[in-house]
Amino acid sequence: MHIAWLGKKSPFCGNVTYSREVTNALLDRGYQVSFLHFAQEAGPLDRNNTAWSMANGKWGASIAQTSFTNSLSPASCNEVSLPCHYKSQIYTIPTLKSRTVLMKSLRRLKPDVVHASLTLSPLDFLLPEICQELNLPLVATFHPPFDRKLRNLTSGTQHLMYQLYAPFLAHYDSTIVFSYIQREILMKLGVPQERVAVIPNGVDATKYSPGPSGLKSELKADRLFVYQGRIAPEKNVEALLKAWKHCNFGPGNVLAIVGDGPLAASLQLSYGEEEGIVWLGFVAEEERRIEILRGADVFILPSLVEGLSLSLLEAMACGLACLATDAGADGEALEEGAGIVLNTQRVRSQLQTLLPLFCDHPEFGMLLGQKARQRAIERYTLSQNITELEKLYSEVLQKQCVPLRGLA
Repeated sequence: MHIAWLGKKSPFCGNVTYSREVTNALLDRGYQVSFLHFAQEAGPLDRNNTAWSMANGKWGASIAQTSFTNSLSPASCNEVSLPCHYKSQIYTIPTLKSRTVLMKSLRRLKPDVVHASLTLSPLDFLLPEICQELNLPLVATFHPPFDRKLRNLTSGTQHLMYQLYAPFLAHYDSTIVFSYIQREILMKLGVPQERVAVIPNGVDATKYSPGPSGLKSELKADRLFVYQGRIAPEKNVEALLKAWKHCNFGPGNVLAIVGDGPLAASLQLSYGEEEGIVWLGFVAEEERRIEILRGADVFILPSLVEGLSLSLLEAMACGLACLATDAGADGEALEEGAGIVLNTQRVRSQLQTLLPLFCDHPEFGMLLGQKARQRAIERYTLSQNITELEKLYSEVLQKQCVPLRGLA
């Protein structure tokens, strides 16, 4: 089977990781994958502009100035760049000719299925029309974070994104979401039930697993807590920092902040080493991120809105005790004792109570870490994700009565 994957290669974000992991897994299972992505003209290197390079037939991440062309790479995975004016971690602005480039590329590639890992761009709304004209089945993965309870301005803004997309997703052959909560939201907004598939994010539980790490020695920590993600308003990192500072922990208790974003510089001015807070910045190397998780005791995600956080699933797979808000599907991942679920409206006060508990009773954290690892293996492995995706592709093709050009 030949899949034309429309996704992101940069700048680094959850969508980039999702596209890389899923397409690599499809390649491992013998599928042909053509990767179509937005690319600007070469510009200044940005620390978050993680590009992909192909090595040994698989995509890997590296920080490099990469120049893309519209030509295909016959020696490996087919790659096509679509012209854009601007792209960020959140949205993309394509050029007017991007539709024409996409149409010509799909005609030439002749895939069995088009799978769009939606990049929040105007081209998303044209895809049903384009694929219908080319008689190609169209599958989407819909990533925007959410909080179904609409408890704050941020969650209300994200709900508007669902309202904007729902009329167009109703014309996709199938839309993948990460939880039944998201499915309910889209169905209430008019997307037919049979066109929404729930396939959670998945992690490689062999790669992301408990193991040795020298991080505690490096940071001179006895107990290590970690946050990993963007330093942005919707991630609510300041609530965590305020709670940590309020607890006034002594030496040996360290909070490591991994990531970068618009609030990073200002927050570092108020919260630093004197409070036991270490800023590790953006970490591009996957091996280093795994070392950080393996060295930590507790993972904290205080977000106001989420989808299903890959960072949370990676921490669970590494056997960390996990605390996350019930925004998005993160609470669903930790339900029934796999972790501690926080209310988005009282994050600071809840953490002020819970953080000392994990400092004083390490055995409690170890037990929660074991349960988190077990939950990740039961529900959230990449292998399970790809098997469900294979089933979905077959169902979509059967409904379209499209003959396959060679099954894997």
